[in-house]
Amino acid sequence: MTVDVGKGFALPSGPSSLCFDKEEFMKKDFDVDKFVIECRKRVPLETLRDDLGVYLKILKSAMIELINKDYADFVNLSTNLVGMDKAISNLTVPLGQLREEVLSVRTAMNDAIQAVEEKLRQQQEIQRKKACLQRLMNITHSVEKIEQQLSGQLIERVATEFNKLQFYVTKSKGLPLVEKIKPRIANITTTLQYSLEGSFLEGLESEDVGVLRQCLRTYALIDKIRDAENLFREHVVKPYMQEVISEAFLRSSSQGLEGMFAKVLNFVPTHCRVLRDITCPGASSGEMVRGYDFLVNAVWPEIVANLEARTPSIFAPGNPEVFHQKYLTSQAFLAKFESLCGTQASVQRLRAHPSYHTFSIKWSLPVYFQIRFQEIAGSLETALVTGLNSAGEASEWKLHATHTLWSGLERCWHDDVYLPALLHRLWKLSLQQMARHVNWMDQLYEDELERRRQSLASKPSKASLTGSASTNQLTALGGGDAARSSSPVPRPSSPQPQQVQDGTSTAEPITTGQIVCLLCDASRLQEKIPQFYESTVRPKVFAAGLHNDGVLRECIQENVSAVEERLPKFRTIVTDEILTQCSAFIRQVSDIPRLYRRTNREAPSKASGYLSGMVRPLRLFSDEHAKDLGSDHNSQIMLIIFSSLVDQFCEVTGEVLTSVKKMEESLKRLKKVRGSEKANTTQGLSDDDKIRSQIIIDIEELGKQMETFGVDRGSVSGFSKLQALAEEAKSDMTSK
Repeated sequence: MTVDVGKGFALPSGPSSLCFDKEEFMKKDFDVDKFVIECRKRVPLETLRDDLGVYLKILKSAMIELINKDYADFVNLSTNLVGMDKAISNLTVPLGQLREEVLSVRTAMNDAIQAVEEKLRQQQEIQRKKACLQRLMNITHSVEKIEQQLSGQLIERVATEFNKLQFYVTKSKGLPLVEKIKPRIANITTTLQYSLEGSFLEGLESEDVGVLRQCLRTYALIDKIRDAENLFREHVVKPYMQEVISEAFLRSSSQGLEGMFAKVLNFVPTHCRVLRDITCPGASSGEMVRGYDFLVNAVWPEIVANLEARTPSIFAPGNPEVFHQKYLTSQAFLAKFESLCGTQASVQRLRAHPSYHTFSIKWSLPVYFQIRFQEIAGSLETALVTGLNSAGEASEWKLHATHTLWSGLERCWHDDVYLPALLHRLWKLSLQQMARHVNWMDQLYEDELERRRQSLASKPSKASLTGSASTNQLTALGGGDAARSSSPVPRPSSPQPQQVQDGTSTAEPITTGQIVCLLCDASRLQEKIPQFYESTVRPKVFAAGLHNDGVLRECIQENVSAVEERLPKFRTIVTDEILTQCSAFIRQVSDIPRLYRRTNREAPSKASGYLSGMVRPLRLFSDEHAKDLGSDHNSQIMLIIFSSLVDQFCEVTGEVLTSVKKMEESLKRLKKVRGSEKANTTQGLSDDDKIRSQIIIDIEELGKQMETFGVDRGSVSGFSKLQALAEEAKSDMTSK
């Protein structure tokens, strides 16, 4: 049996095999539907029904046992309740009397508590008035005592007493006696300050450490530290700075601004030495007076005020070179002044001072940057208009655009332009210049594509340029030196600008030489920009306190990658131009059969003349630009060109060999039909074999030409097909 503590009801225990917990029935939030759903997750409904039936029988048995156990009490219940009403009635009267007595005691206690609280309030009021009276007596006593001591030299005692007086007056504010005595207090204040000022100034003039220490302690006691600092600023700092900081001094000094700042810094050891000995920790062996910072609160504000009012020319940003020099000079002066502060806490107070902020914002750095921005960005924009012009022999770059871009990047970080406060802006300007150069490359490419589209649309079909050569030219292709000398002369590798006749485009085309220069400069940029960052930019970034430059490196890499991504499409312009010139000779392969059919020519021993004509544009390009272009770009261009040439050559050669084979088979069938097939007594190669032999020699010569240009045969995927055609041609020659 288990017992529900809240209700005192005992539940009979069931077998452990039940699929539910019997305590669930006794919970206040028991829900039949929820109970059935939870049980169904564990067992089928049939099992739940059987277990509930088992437990129902257990409950019935337990109920019967309970009734049997307390049967006698159930039967005698009515007998046991006889006389209970009379007993309850007898208790009613005594309980009522007890209630009245308790209420009367409670009332008496409340009255006593109120009386005690009233007495306590009266006592507190008496104590308050007594304290107020004591303060008034102290005020009167302090005033009389101070008035007596003011006539003597006990200034420090007077200050202590005056400090007490100030405290008492503050606590007793508004009382009639305080209002009445206020004139006397004001007179005391004036007399005390006058006495302190006189003693302080005399101590400064005579450099009397004892008097100055006493005055400074007194100012600290009466909470007038700022008054002492302002007094020093007004009587000592201001006259000196007005004499030194002026436009006249700048004009008369041989050192200019540096000389003026040196004179200003000389004020500290000359006129502040004694005060620094008294107020700075570790400056002297005597007692230190805390709470003062004359350099921060007296000297520096006066310097800034005079610089702002008396020398406005040093802040003028109109001439960026002069502004840059003066700004660096002022920052060096500021660093030296901070070093004179003595402690890091003093430096922090200086940087938090309003005059420090005033001095910083007085320098028009945004205006200076805007002027530099217009100089650098304007030069780049002007250069991009004629960006493909030569940069000149004195430059390390080929193009005027790249030369100006690099000059702008160097200028941003040059010591004559760079300012640490403009690090973020100059970095952004550097990225903008590189991005503008990439954008210029894109625009250059798009303009060239548009010009070519308009040029093609305005000209007649050029199919005749790629067709067969004339009969005279074909006759010369039989082989040998004469054939080579008769081959057509290709167009120059750097075509001259030409105007479109219909006027649809007036833009000059980009020459191959200009694209080569662009590729050379782009490759050099990819190398030099990361080096420039490491050698020039990164030290300045670290000096500014930024030691995690991962993001900056990513920006550099993005710009370098952007330049690299633009190079393939410019290489394509070069390769297309050269391929156009080279491809004109490939179609002449299809005219080789005419040279040997029924001509009784000797068997070929040399390559055809069209091959020399086909590689001549490549030779001209390589001789003119290979040195400047570099091995990487040159090898890529040659590989692209030869891959395309080999594919075209393979296609045309395959057609010729197929045609020869079909012709040969057709002749064989014709002879067989006519019955004229006899033993061939003709010596030497047949015309078809001569054609195959010439093609085999041409394929081998093409491979040699590729190697002379530094292109490996294996790197050109289509050349293996050409070799397969050559092997097939050999097989056809020997199979007869």
